[in-house]
Amino acid sequence: MPPVPESIELYCSAAKEYKASDLILQVGEPPVVRVSGSITPMEAPAIPAGDLKAFREACGVPSGFADHDASFLSRDGVRFRVNFHRRLGGDGAVLRRINTAPPPLDSIGVPSELLSEMVQRRSGILIVSGPTGSGKTTTLASLLDWVNKNHERHVVTIEDPVEFVFEREKSVFTQRAVGLDTPDFAEGLRRALRQAPDIILVGEIRDAETAAVALQAAETGHLVLATLHSSDVSEVIERIQAFFPESERKGLLQVLSGQLLMVLCQKLVPSTDGARVLVCEYLTNAGLSRQCILNGDMAELRDYLAKADPGETADFLRSFHRLVCDGRLDAEMAFLACPNPAELRRRLRGISSSFLT
Repeated sequence: MPPVPESIELYCSAAKEYKASDLILQVGEPPVVRVSGSITPMEAPAIPAGDLKAFREACGVPSGFADHDASFLSRDGVRFRVNFHRRLGGDGAVLRRINTAPPPLDSIGVPSELLSEMVQRRSGILIVSGPTGSGKTTTLASLLDWVNKNHERHVVTIEDPVEFVFEREKSVFTQRAVGLDTPDFAEGLRRALRQAPDIILVGEIRDAETAAVALQAAETGHLVLATLHSSDVSEVIERIQAFFPESERKGLLQVLSGQLLMVLCQKLVPSTDGARVLVCEYLTNAGLSRQCILNGDMAELRDYLAKADPGETADFLRSFHRLVCDGRLDAEMAFLACPNPAELRRRLRGISSSFLT
């Protein structure tokens, strides 16, 4: 494979100095970085086509692939997840910077006590959801890092690509990359069941086959961690249902209601200090919520999220309200990001919609 072009290494070094989350490269355009959610062009010349072509080859992108995911470790030790693609007939690449070591679980804004409790279970499935760039991978890496420091487990991960690389502390890790070590998520998950795992991480549930094998793994005594692209808790359930034909959904919901441990949905929103703050909606599945899932009653589930014990379950509205009241989130920014801004305004004025009937 050819070496990585010097220009790409310099762009990556600059992205590190900027503390950028993303580096966007397009042929014929200057490189662009994303810092705290905002896009900023770098003061650099337009990127030559030959540099991106050589970068694709250095990252092992097979010839003829227009779109391909890879990982890249720059010479100054920064790891990136890279998406190579074509745009208007030319090459493009988006590099997402990955911290070499996951941050401590209790530092990233998730309900860390609940997550650490759930990851000590011997079986079941825990789903982390949210849009691209919302920190799902970081949350799961921090959770597995907590396991590594505190428990003796065999953890098998199936990822596309492998991002955080774990070194053995108390736990043993078998990390497998889709396309390199296994053909796809479903097959990697199926084979993982024969590898004596205690915990299986599925990088993403993308289809019915992966969802079915993940639930089977949970049913047969394994703890499964997975991500899904959905905006809130009820949409996670609806998205999983949508993978399957109508005739199979009743049985699916029966298994899901019994095996689901927790759903955590995330959003990253610009905060008052110029960085970004993580806003979470989360459900610990027990009792009434199990019945809602079994019946496929998402309206009742959303009502439960709004009213349940905040120590175990919270909807986005409650989380946005708390962060604004704590001074960590500007109210106007919260109104833009909150799924129900009118209700948030009422709550901030001390009026609940329950009194407006």
